Amino acid sequence: MVKKLAGKVALITGASRGIGKRIAEDLAQHGAKVVVNFASSSEQATEVVQSIKKNGGEAVAVQADISRLSELERLYKETLTAFGKLDIVVNNAGIIITKPIVEITEADYDRLFSINVKGTYFSCQLAAKHVSPNGRIINFSTSVAGQMFPAYSLYAGSKGAVEQFSRQLAKELGKKGITINAVAPGPVNTELFTVGKTQEQIQGLANMNAFGRLGEAEDIAAVVRFLASEESQWVTGQTIRANGGFI
Repeated sequence: MVKKLAGKVALITGASRGIGKRIAEDLAQHGAKVVVNFASSSEQATEVVQSIKKNGGEAVAVQADISRLSELERLYKETLTAFGKLDIVVNNAGIIITKPIVEITEADYDRLFSINVKGTYFSCQLAAKHVSPNGRIINFSTSVAGQMFPAYSLYAGSKGAVEQFSRQLAKELGKKGITINAVAPGPVNTELFTVGKTQEQIQGLANMNAFGRLGEAEDIAAVVRFLASEESQWVTGQTIRANGGFI
């Protein structure tokens, strides 16, 4: 297999499980050295690193709460210390809170926006400072932002902000040859998606796309791999709705 990301260094936030885990494994498989960021799942992050090393890749795990700028700064510093440079940043970490607007608390708002919006924005800022010329920044949105789902206003609103970051920064970062895009998955078969849902609800959402199934983490990782590669050099400021025709 041709390793198209050989020599590249990738930082993936929220990479201890779910989509982030699969992205880390996939980028490593294609030659990138990987930093597996996690907030609290130390054991799971270690397992991801061990899996990558077992398959001949290079990886380290770094704990950092991305909602805190000081910890984000440390995350980037430790990434550069570990591998000497940084080429690819995948801002995958995020949380979801689904409640009717009349039930949303100030604490809900602050927690969700501090991770999904503040964390992503300041990670983009640090990436702008530290990513190598012709590097890649890949943010995460959601295809729910294009739907009208009850109880998703807070979550969809946060991801709408992420899409605008990705769009508005494109020309600013283009001066260094850096691309910035957002990936907006539809329903994906991960713990984050399935927790708290009945099988009937899950199947109903799966039936909304063209293929009648949930997406898999690998489906999303393949899109991220393209955006991380040299082949994507003419794609920037875009939101890629990787959702099987969900919208």
